[in-house]
Amino acid sequence: MKLNLHKTSSRLIVIPLLAYTMITVAPFFWTTIMSFRLTPEIDANPYGLPVPFHIDNYIYAFTKFGFARYVLNSAFVTAIALAITTLVTTMAAYAFARRRYSFFLREPLFILIFISIMFPPQIGLLALFELMVRYGLYNTLWGLILVYSASALPFNIYLLRAFFAQIPQDLEDAARIDGCSDWKMFWRVMLPIARPAVATTIVFNFINFWNEFLYAVTFVTQQKARTLPLAVMFFMGEAYLDVGMLAAGLMVASLPVIILYLFLSEQFIKGMTAGAIKG
Repeated sequence: MKLNLHKTSSRLIVIPLLAYTMITVAPFFWTTIMSFRLTPEIDANPYGLPVPFHIDNYIYAFTKFGFARYVLNSAFVTAIALAITTLVTTMAAYAFARRRYSFFLREPLFILIFISIMFPPQIGLLALFELMVRYGLYNTLWGLILVYSASALPFNIYLLRAFFAQIPQDLEDAARIDGCSDWKMFWRVMLPIARPAVATTIVFNFINFWNEFLYAVTFVTQQKARTLPLAVMFFMGEAYLDVGMLAAGLMVASLPVIILYLFLSEQFIKGMTAGAIKG
């Protein structure tokens, strides 16, 4: 009787998960199919299969529309912003988490950082726009890098601080007895232990930076500085929508995120699990 109840409860859990998975995967699968079809074919039969199989949309995207430049722009902005964010937030979170680095107004400053997470990004657009124009960062990739890095700091510091705070004090004391300086303590002891949490923030930040649209459309108007989300937007017009090209652009934009998650999925799951247990 208990075995039957266990099987029934397992099925009740699996069925909603399967349904949710199908609902989530279906749009991605459909977009993949449409990317290998031409727009007239899609207009004639939106749910048809790619017969014949076309790669023209991908060829046109990189030859006619210059997708290579936009991919490189997004890769450059994302990589530099990711490096800056990871470096700054890991050190800041470590300083906020450990008792040894207690400094004046540490807790009020952390509360201020936490409160800043609650504000929507739109609230600072006007001030950021004036700063970008004043310091010559408007229509530049470095302007986007600085904005992306600054906008990601509060949430990442908050997340990583909770992880660093859970590392036992005995481990830190033992490392110091062995002669570790503060710098070696961070790089050789604390940071390797926090690797799952850091990997989690890297995945989150990569997705946010790579797909970011609001700041990019506000601070970039020149074609040479456009990122990939801006390039995809230009396949959508008021009079005509090139569905096939749009689907191909979306697939190009999605592929790096999927590849990164496949490489860091194990660390990502460890970081999320550790945060659930320790938090």
